[in-house]
Amino acid sequence: MAEELLLDTTLSKADQYRQLLPQLEALTTGEPDLVANLANTAAALHQAFGFFWVGFYLVKGDELVLGPFQGPIACTRIRRGKGVCGSSWAQATTLLVPDVEQFPGHIACSSASKSEIVVPVLKNGAVVAVLDVDSDQLNDFDATDQQALEQLAQLAAGWF
Repeated sequence: MAEELLLDTTLSKADQYRQLLPQLEALTTGEPDLVANLANTAAALHQAFGFFWVGFYLVKGDELVLGPFQGPIACTRIRRGKGVCGSSWAQATTLLVPDVEQFPGHIACSSASKSEIVVPVLKNGAVVAVLDVDSDQLNDFDATDQQALEQLAQLAAGWF
């Protein structure tokens, strides 16, 4: 596959994800480098949906450490159980937050972030990373995003 996405933005969000996921799988299949795959995935999601911020935090010891991302500069390290990302890691579950200001202990890496979805990447039952997607709009994520991003996290688990 060429390093180009074929995207039809006139499709529904669900159909756009259905169009994007196989392209990401083709782009990453056979590529052994974790950083390359995470970087292309973040770039593809950013390009496809115009998310304010999208990226990965990698589990390193007792912290999440910033990995490949697209968007403004971000928090570099997040403790387990802290903020949306650290809570998703600790609970090993997807967190969909319609208004980040209402999330107890929210870490404001950017004051422009209004809603967020964080999906854990699980390898052999352990969280190895989280996929973090932020929007500058309130209530911008839904079950469609959750289902597709959880599928993407399953794909990403194979890169670890």
